[in-house]
This record gives sequence, structure tokens and C-alpha cells, in this order.
Amino acid sequence: MTRRWGRDDQAVRLGPRSAVVLTLASIAGLMMFVWPLLVRVEPQSMQHGPDAPFVFIGILPILIVVVLAELSEGGMDAKALAMLGVLSAVNAALRPLGAGTAGIETVFFVLVLAGRVFGAGFGFVLGCTSLFASALLTAGVGPWLPFQMLCSAWIGMGAGLLPRGVTGRAEIAMLVGYGVVVAYAFGFLMNLWFWPFITGAEVDYYAGHISYVPGAPVLENLHRFAIFTLLTSTAGWDTGRAITNTVAILMLGPAVLATLRRAARRASYGVVATFGPTTPAAAPPDAVALPAAPRAADDGDVANTA
Repeated sequence: MTRRWGRDDQAVRLGPRSAVVLTLASIAGLMMFVWPLLVRVEPQSMQHGPDAPFVFIGILPILIVVVLAELSEGGMDAKALAMLGVLSAVNAALRPLGAGTAGIETVFFVLVLAGRVFGAGFGFVLGCTSLFASALLTAGVGPWLPFQMLCSAWIGMGAGLLPRGVTGRAEIAMLVGYGVVVAYAFGFLMNLWFWPFITGAEVDYYAGHISYVPGAPVLENLHRFAIFTLLTSTAGWDTGRAITNTVAILMLGPAVLATLRRAARRASYGVVATFGPTTPAAAPPDAVALPAAPRAADDGDVANTA
């Protein structure tokens, strides 16, 4: 058996074509969030309703291209696809446990741990498939779904890009810190997808203005949006999500990481079986040579002589 790709600490390696596809997809996905800041749009009740189906339709070919690129480069095989399906189903089943109440969302810590073990490309695809499958189970399909899929894909991809040399308790601490950062980043981006389109975003307990201003400079709208996020979700939903990630990674992280890594070793991702003549094992250098057994012909000769 010959290993064609991969590092010892990364189950599914990210190939160059896959890296290019993920980079382009991430740039395009980021533009889907920020384009209202770059052009003049008017608030509307439908928000992203008209263009969300096109965003969703655009994500599906990206997933297919990423998977095909991984398959063609040997980064993902049938066993990795099977693991992807299992983890997507597990994540879809976990999401209803929290249902997002007070920011308690049990879907993200699995993305962090799986992305850490299986790599950036695997984490990107897992983020999309997990949110899509869980949305079907929880009736959460709506114009927000493609944006949630993109954010979750980035969470899984980022976990696969974390430094690989960190192990033990330091690794758990690193993953906890990453889980906290992505919890707030998820809330920030998911606020951005609808904020430019809502009307009357002002709140009574803040004297300034936090509504989107059509045609205003980007920095001015970003300042208003940052305050909007701080006042409406950072101290509530986002903090609840960060606490959930922290508790889940601290309590379940070591066991889940060990289980996933054991599964990756036994599945031997990226190892291609080859068939050919077997090579006899070499004798140990300190082996004692035994005398050869007498041949049958010699026995016959002795009998004839007698």
C-alpha cells in the first residue's frame, strides 16, 4: 500500500486546485454579504428574498466543484465521503437540541473538531451540508439559509487551517479560542446579510443612529453596523453561542478528537491499495543461522550405500 498524499496529522489534505476553488468561492461568498455596502440599495421588506435563491443555486455548484477537485487530487475518497455523510447527519441531529434559543447552538463545535481533524476542504463542505441537512429537519429553510451555509463552511475551513503542531491541552485551548471567535464572527456576518434592508433599526436606549444609510461612505455604514451588532446581538445571542462552543469543546473535545482521529487512521484516507508480488521479510541482523535440513536424495544415497 502506498501513501499518495496527506500529512500524519491531517486526514484529508487540501490540494492546490481545491485551494484555488475555496479561495474563489470565499471571495464570491464574502461579496454576497458586503455588496450592499458598496452600492446604493433601498431598505425593503423582502430583504434578500429575491436574490437568496440565486445565492443558494450558486453554492451547490461550488460544493460539487470542491468535492470533484478533492477527488481528482486524491484529497477525498469514497471513505472520506462516507465520513462526510455521517458527520453531516450527526450535526443535523444535534442542531434541534439547541434550536438557537439564547444562542445555544450545538452545531458549531462539531464543525470545529471535524475541520481540525479532516482538513479545510472537508470542513468547508461539512459546514454547507450540515446546515442544509439541519435546515430540512428543523424547517429552517429560508432566504437566510445560503448565508448560514457559507458562514458555517468558513468555520469548518478555518478550523482546518489552524496550526497543526499544537497538541494536548494547548490544542483544546486553541480550539476553544477559535470557537469563541467564530461564534461572534457568525453573528456579525449573519447580521450583515439583512441589516442594510431593514427599516427603523434605531433603538430607544442609544442616542446615535444605527440604521443603514443608502449611498453613505463604506466606513460610515460599517461604523453604524458595528454599533447595531453590539447593541442587538453581541451581548446576547453571540455570547450564548460562544459559551456553548466553549463548554462543548472543553467537555467533549478531547474524546471527539480522539474518536475522529482513530477513525481516520483505521480508514486510511488517501492510502491507495496496490496489488503485486509480495516481498519476503528481511531476516533480523542478529538472527542465528540454523543448519540446513538433509535432502531426501542424501537419505536415499545413505540407504543405498548401507
